[in-house]
Amino acid sequence: MGVNSAYALGYSGTIMVPLGWIGGVVGLILSTMVSLYASILTAKLHEVGGKRHIRYRDLAGYLYGSTAYLLVWALQYANLFLINIGYIIMAGSALKAFYLLFRDDHQLKLPHFIAIAGFACVLFAIATPHLSALRVWLGVSSLCLLLYLCIAFVLSLEDGMKAPPRDYSIPGSEVNRIFATIGAVGNLVFAFNTGMIPEIQATVRPPVIENMLKALFFQFTVGVLPLHAVTYIGYWAYGSSASSYLLNNVRGPVWLKGVAHMSAFIQSIITLHIFASPTYEFLDTTYGIKGNALAPRNIAFRLVVRGGYLVLTTFLSALLPFLGDFMSLTGAISTFPLTFVLPNHMYLVARKNKLSSLQKSWHWLNCVFFGCISAAAFVAAFKLIVVKTQTFHFFADI
Repeated sequence: MGVNSAYALGYSGTIMVPLGWIGGVVGLILSTMVSLYASILTAKLHEVGGKRHIRYRDLAGYLYGSTAYLLVWALQYANLFLINIGYIIMAGSALKAFYLLFRDDHQLKLPHFIAIAGFACVLFAIATPHLSALRVWLGVSSLCLLLYLCIAFVLSLEDGMKAPPRDYSIPGSEVNRIFATIGAVGNLVFAFNTGMIPEIQATVRPPVIENMLKALFFQFTVGVLPLHAVTYIGYWAYGSSASSYLLNNVRGPVWLKGVAHMSAFIQSIITLHIFASPTYEFLDTTYGIKGNALAPRNIAFRLVVRGGYLVLTTFLSALLPFLGDFMSLTGAISTFPLTFVLPNHMYLVARKNKLSSLQKSWHWLNCVFFGCISAAAFVAAFKLIVVKTQTFHFFADI
């Protein structure tokens, strides 16, 4: 659900356009393979030193010490926070697109819709006290996911068959293309944000490692097909004009596009709650929130604390509503270290006595390589955001 979330509607514009056919297809396939490999390494570290490690930070703390525990804890929560900012931007973009189907008067801008999306997220967070309370909402999210992906695929296919030859050249000046290409690498990593493998693995029935590996192989084969399909068909249909929200490009019946937009909006809100749940759980534990979820004290706590968290998230979303660049920044700051660098180094530390010199060199090479790419992606994404912010008029441009 996370991999095929509404973010998948943006990869035609944020990955394929800056990288082109060869770079985009090869990059997305390689990213899928490398993410699977890194996830397998993490899954195999579920039991180290005769102890189960059910949180990423617990595993890092056991291998490196208390300082690493705190650093990974901060990195994980920063990752979740940045992902949630992106979900609110996505929800606002979907709501704006729905509005424009019926009223193209430009009275309301994207920041207005981001604020509305943030308010909806606050209401959902208050009404849903914990993950197990989602229940039927997970089914709703899955239905919404199928709706917007199928609609986007079919309408893009129809547009592509009717359209004249498209321009697939990489846009921008030479310098901008370099920065956009490096930033797109961050988006490739962002697409497979797997920085919570131990937390997910903690819920898997025995034999835990074997079952987790089965789940990972399924996810990174069958599970990624919708993402790949809608990304490629979107770029094929619209070329270098593909949007960071693909449904802005498609043509078709208004009611059908409306269903797709609202499906993306609802799914973004539900998925945000999933990624925000570790933060909510940490806050509930810190402040001793227990007992009946409908107790006045507990409702007031969710209103104030969760509401405050989401108000801050919404404010930052409206302040910097550049979805593609924000995905690149998230990939560089948190996804690269959590998904690629740390799994290789943790596996190296945990299995150092069982690895050959060649295997140790391989893992060290991965750590250095992905660390360098992470730094380059951060610089590129940060530069693009700074440039856009300097020329951006808050309510006039979007």
